Amino acid sequence: MLMDAKQAVLVIVDLQGRLMPAIHDADNVLVQNLRLARIAQLLEIPVLGTEQNRQGLGPNLEEIAALCQQTLHKTHFGACFDGLQAILPPGRKQIVVTGCEAHVCMLQTAIGLLELGYDVIIAIDAVGSRQPASREAALQRLDKLGAQLLTVEMLAFEWLRDCKHPRFREVLALIK
Repeated sequence: MLMDAKQAVLVIVDLQGRLMPAIHDADNVLVQNLRLARIAQLLEIPVLGTEQNRQGLGPNLEEIAALCQQTLHKTHFGACFDGLQAILPPGRKQIVVTGCEAHVCMLQTAIGLLELGYDVIIAIDAVGSRQPASREAALQRLDKLGAQLLTVEMLAFEWLRDCKHPRFREVLALIK
C-alpha cells in the first residue's frame, strides 16, 4: 500500500525538552521530525503532537510545538487512552507516528491506533529511545503487529507520487 497524503495524519509523540537530552542520537531524531512535519505542512497533512506528563517532562521543544496544529497532554503512555482518536481529523486512516521513547509512548500509541483499525506508519528515522536496543525492539514488534516501517524520505516521495506535483521542488529542498 502506498502512502496517500489525503489520508495521512502525522502524530509526533513526546519530543519534550527534558526528555530529549537522554535520547540516543537525539539531534537526528529532532531533525527528521522537523523535516517530516514541514513536508506534511506543505502537503496539507495535519500535524498533531503529544506531551507526556508535561509537569515532569516539560513542553515539547519549541520548534516542534510550532509545527503542531494541536497538542494532546497525556498521562497514559499510549495517547489513545487520553483521547488521541478524538482529535484525529475524520476520514483520514493513515497515521504516521514518530517520536520518543520508541519502546514506551511511541510504541503504545501506535499499538492503540492499530487496535482502533488505523493504518499505522512509523517513520523509523524519526523515532528514538535512550538505548538503541529498546528502539530496535519497538520497531521489530510494530513490524510484526502490522505497522508499516518507512523512512522520512520514503514517505515524502509516496505522498508526492509524481515529480509534477506542485510542491515537488519545495519538498525536495527539505529532503536534500
